[in-house]
Parts: sequence; C-alpha cells; structure tokens
Amino acid sequence: MKSLSRSFIMGLTLLAAPFASAASDGLKIEHLGINNTLVRVIGDGNYLLLPIQESNVDTPVKIIINGKVVDQFNARMAKSKVDYLVPVDLTPYKGEKINLLIQTNQDRSSIREVRDDACWQDITLSDTFDSTNREAYRPLFHHTPQWGWMNDPNGMFYKDGVWHLFYQHNPYGSKWNNMTWSHSTTSDLINWEPQGVAIAPDGLGMIFSGSCVVDTENTAGFGKDAVIAIYTSAADTQQQSMAYSTDGGKTFTVYESNPILTQDTEARDPNMFWYAPAGKWILTLAHALDREMQIFSSPDLKNWTLESAFGKGLGAQDGVWECPDLFQLPVDGTDKSKWVLICNINPGGPFGGSATQYFIGDFDGKTFTPDTDASGKVPTKWMDYGKDNYANVSWSDAPEGRRTIIGWMSNWQYAAEVPTTQFRSANTLPREMELFTAPDGQIYLASVPSPEVLALRDKAIVNDKNASVGAGGETFKLPATNDGVCEITMKVSPKSDKPVTLTLANSKKEEVVMVYDPSAHTFSFDRTRSGLTDFSRDFPAVTVAPTLSSDRDITLRIFIDRSSIEVFGNGGRFCQTNLVFPTEPYSSLKISSNGGAKITDLSIYSLKIK
Repeated sequence: MKSLSRSFIMGLTLLAAPFASAASDGLKIEHLGINNTLVRVIGDGNYLLLPIQESNVDTPVKIIINGKVVDQFNARMAKSKVDYLVPVDLTPYKGEKINLLIQTNQDRSSIREVRDDACWQDITLSDTFDSTNREAYRPLFHHTPQWGWMNDPNGMFYKDGVWHLFYQHNPYGSKWNNMTWSHSTTSDLINWEPQGVAIAPDGLGMIFSGSCVVDTENTAGFGKDAVIAIYTSAADTQQQSMAYSTDGGKTFTVYESNPILTQDTEARDPNMFWYAPAGKWILTLAHALDREMQIFSSPDLKNWTLESAFGKGLGAQDGVWECPDLFQLPVDGTDKSKWVLICNINPGGPFGGSATQYFIGDFDGKTFTPDTDASGKVPTKWMDYGKDNYANVSWSDAPEGRRTIIGWMSNWQYAAEVPTTQFRSANTLPREMELFTAPDGQIYLASVPSPEVLALRDKAIVNDKNASVGAGGETFKLPATNDGVCEITMKVSPKSDKPVTLTLANSKKEEVVMVYDPSAHTFSFDRTRSGLTDFSRDFPAVTVAPTLSSDRDITLRIFIDRSSIEVFGNGGRFCQTNLVFPTEPYSSLKISSNGGAKITDLSIYSLKIK
C-alpha cells in the first residue's frame, strides 16, 4: 500500500486556497462548497481507499467518467477520526480520467472547516488493498466477508462440484447500505474463496435478496445450464429482476427487460425451484407487510402467474415476513413426504428480533396447505431457538438430493453494533434439513451440521467414555490453540429430574451457562455474563429450546468459534445459535447437577483451520 503524504502541496494551496485540501499522491482534491468535494484521480492505482467513520452520516459518492455517472454509492466519510478504509475498485476505468464527486451531508460554516476533515487527510490511491484480518472476533471456520457489512445469504446453487454462495453485502462500510450481491465459493462447505461482486446496484435500485437456479433445459432462452438469478430491485419500490450467467456463475448479465415481476405493494426475496409434476417453475415471494407468502408459476422464468397466497393471520405475525423457501422432504421412519415452507420474520422471534419460523404441509403446484395440530390450529414452529440465526435459505441443485441450508448469524436488533469494524456478520454452519415426528404427533424440522463439517476435527483433547457428575461438578479443559475454537460432543443422562448445568468459562469469570431440564424437556442458553454485552440492551439474553423428546437422556454437539456458539441437540431436533464476545477465549467446560448425572462419550476436539 502506498504511504500517505500528510503535507500540504504548497503550490496547489497558493493557487486554489481555500478550495484545495491536502492530497494523497496521485489525487487532486478540490472543495466546491461546504458540502461538495471533487476528487480527481491523476495518478495510477487500482484502488481508491476511502476513510470511514462509522458514527458519521452516509455521504453520496459518484464516480464520473467523461461527464457521465458510471457508478454511485454511499459511504460514511470520516470527519474527526478514521475507523477503517474501504476500497473503490478503479480497474474497470483504466485509461480514463476518473473524477469522484462526494457530497457530504454535515454542517460546516466554511470550506476551511471542510479541509480539516479526516477523510481528506487519509484518502489514498493504492495498487493493493490489505484485507488481512484485524479483528479478534472474526470466526475461524464460518464464512465471513473480507470486509464490509453482510446480511442475508442469496442465490445459492451447486454446480460441477462447487457450492456457490451469494450474500447481501455493503462493500463500502460495515453498516447496512449499498446492497450488492457478493460471491463466495467452496468445494467442501468449510473453506471459502471470495469471488468479488456478482450483481451491483443499478438504475432500478439496490440488489436485495433472491435465488439462483441452473436452467438445465434452457427454458429461459439463455442457453443450456445457464445460471438464472432472480432478485429484488429495491428503490422507492420493490420489484423483481433477473440476471443470468453463462460461465457457471462467475459473471452475470442483467436482463434487459427488467423488472420481470411488478406489484403495487412491497414484496421481496424471490425463491424459485423446478416443480416436475407440472413441468413449470415455482416462485415464492415475501409479501412483507401483508405477512404472507405469494406463490407464482412460470414456464420460462420470465413470465409469472400468481397462483395463491399463504399465511395471513397464521404463525408469528409480529414482524414483516421475509426470505421464503419451499421444498419437499421425506419424513424420517415413514414412507411419506411433506413440504416445508420457511418464513423468516423480523421482528417477532421467540426471544426478540429476527428469527426463522416454518410450516409443514402439502403443496400441489399452486397452493400450500399447512398441517394443523390436535386442536385444528396451525402451530408456530421455529427452526432455531437462539437469537442469531436468520434469513435461512437452501442451495438449489444440491447433490444426492440433499437439502442444505445456511443462515445469517446475527439479529437485526444489534447486528450493526456488534464489536467488530473491519467486517460485520458471519454465516451459520451449513446444515442438512430432515423431518421427524415428535411425541406430540407433530412433524418438525431437524437441523444437523452438514457431513463436511466432520473434516474440521483434529485431536480429541478430551475423550471420556464414562463420567459421573454431582453438585460439585467436573471440569474439562478446552483447547488452547486457535483461540479455543472446538467441537464438543456428549450424551447426558440425568439421574433425577434435577437440571444438568454446562458452564463455559475463562479466567476473566466470563461464562456461558447452558442448562438441560429433564423434567421440563428444555435446554437453555444464558449469555448475560458471556463477555462484551453492553453494546446493545437487546444482546444479554437467556434463550430456551424445547427438546422435542420424551426421553430423559439427550445428546449434544456444540461448536465454539471466536464469537459464536452453535448447539445441536438430539441429532438436530433442537438447536440454538448465539453470538458471544468473550474478552479472552473460554478455557474450561464444567458439568454439574444437584441430582447427579452420567456423562458418556464426552469428546472435545480441537479443530483444523486452514
């Protein structure tokens, strides 16, 4: 990275004072007024590095070539201090005269004050951008963006041995804005390779959530095996648009006749699949403010017919409905299959903020009909009973008939306030979806870690086949390597109806307390003393999951990363995903019970991190 020159360019200052600022090598900065600054790129470099201050307001930035605006976005340009830098990629404009018009929306009494802003002192032209991790809380084995804000996973598809993940991304800061589809790929669902921006905002608006399919029969006319993306174009209105890729998802071309699906009410997050019995495409769309899902059909992915709507007055209705997914699964232990309609909701989750609910039922190609409980009501069911698993959607065309899903590991209550700055948010572990019948006779969705996750296991630093614990408890050490990231597995057999407590702790007396109550058949997760919690009043919480089992014994599989804990119980029949921010890694696991308990097959694995 080129070093910044902080001295004034005296000749320029004498010529243009007070309208010119200090400038980095290769840049000429001209203040056109108290709210408008022109940055001329007069040198050669691949990136313009913008200084960001998160507490500042968003500033419109326009890239101008030959008098035409070729790109525009918002950035929180630094006023009094620089929190981090973000790159503007200049390589598409090589050989052109590049100008940036930056319109600051902050009070100034004179241009002299404007010249003192931190952004004009630290703005830099560079050949490289250093994305090396600078965050203590960046996960080691979960997908994250290299920099910037991330929320919903989008457009996931599998093709030729590669899992493609697109995601809602702000390339110009770690707060929500400039929604773009960025792209990562993996061959093993663990190690991710960044592929850059896939679909950028255009004249129809920002690029909100959507889905991708491989068009094996060329129904859309873009070629056999073209990858088709349908997403929400979001500006003053929300309409559905299309882009297509003929190189396996590496690059996309925006469809010239966008938008392809318009409505006069707010709707977003299209999710599509091929429905073989009728030989047509099905698309589910979140009719967000009406708290329902719309179902459309199409022969060619371009022309859509509304078939039905589902959900008004059903399930959780305290927030907007978003990010639908509709798919069929076999019911474990039976010869029948059922359909699952995933409905993400914000707010209205069981413990506040965002969460993922789902419905079990039947689908005939036009209408989704939900199952009812013994009282004839449609029950509300939750995929995850933690606070930090949202926007769950599945990969299309997954191999071997798998239904593999991933979520955004955060909560809209505090996602923008978590204690990171270089990036914000991670994805959950990839999970396989299964259906099972619980003791109440209802069919539920189980979430189990994808089989590829087993490859993370390294050494079993604890391998205790048979331990007994009482009121005083037994303590087991966690790995010291890789900031204590690990996987813990065990079977818990209480000797009475008294709860069994599992406590993760460090030397700072920060702790996560998990309690299994065999009489209530619940599992709770208390992060109120887990480390940093005061960045949001909504973060300290105790979450509680039903075990959905009449058996007293439970099995647990627990994954600890630098800033998250995922608990899978009874083979995924219940799960909890919660962020944690300990000021030092958890170093011990204590298991105790006033009524006594037997712990069998306890293993604590260190993890192999590439």
